[in-house]
Amino acid sequence: MSAQDSCLSLVKYFLFVFNLFFFVLGSLTFCFGIWILIDKTSFVSFVGLSFLSLQIWSKALAVSGIITMGLALLGCVGALKELRCLLGLYFGMLLLLFATQITLGILISTQRTLLERKVQEMVLDTIQNYHANAEETAAEESWDYVQFQLRCCGWNSPQDWFKVPSLKSNESDEALVPCSCYNSSSTNDSVIFHKIFPQFSRLGPRGPPKHNTDFCAVPVNNYIYREGCKQSLQKWLHNNLISIVGICLGVGLLELAFMTLSIFLCRNLDHVSNQLTQFR
Repeated sequence: MSAQDSCLSLVKYFLFVFNLFFFVLGSLTFCFGIWILIDKTSFVSFVGLSFLSLQIWSKALAVSGIITMGLALLGCVGALKELRCLLGLYFGMLLLLFATQITLGILISTQRTLLERKVQEMVLDTIQNYHANAEETAAEESWDYVQFQLRCCGWNSPQDWFKVPSLKSNESDEALVPCSCYNSSSTNDSVIFHKIFPQFSRLGPRGPPKHNTDFCAVPVNNYIYREGCKQSLQKWLHNNLISIVGICLGVGLLELAFMTLSIFLCRNLDHVSNQLTQFR
């Protein structure tokens, strides 16, 4: 066996093993996403996410699992059976995925102001229509969870809540904010979490949350978060910027490596085919 044949075999089995690993990983991700969709209430109690957030994450996991499985299957079969059409399709899909990620990165960096404005409009609209419809509170629950987790209140400041119709009290002129703005750690109030998200209680009956006109609100006092979520999100991005960039670079380099191996194997299959033809 020549050195070229040995190198080709090494690339072939290297590509096969790594794609087999990603196929198993994609299968586990897909199964985990489906499991969350089937048993949402258990995960709500366990991880503390709202039903809408959990549903979005579970669907994202399922879709990413299917994509990973499909790509890995193309790579496995194409490398093991030395099929140029599958290797070419594998390379093309990886190239498309890589180009999409680069395009998204460029758009996010160049259109950051527009993106921030769109997010701000969406958040302020959610705040303004807070519990306006008792049957559609999924977005409000998700924003409550964001405020509770990031320890913030409103988008720019707590004043974003002062003109919300559903939070205006008829008994007094005192401003009200949702309980998710309440800093329970400052008063050691462990009950406040279950007041904000009654569906998260592990002791209560498990099932979908019942929407009603009653919701938790507290007066503006010294025990609410004073910082807006816009500043909290900016701090989080700044603190985790290196990790985010590192993950993106790692994924991009991995895709480039697999594309290089697949195109190398695809181009050199002609050499193997010519050798087989000579022995016929």
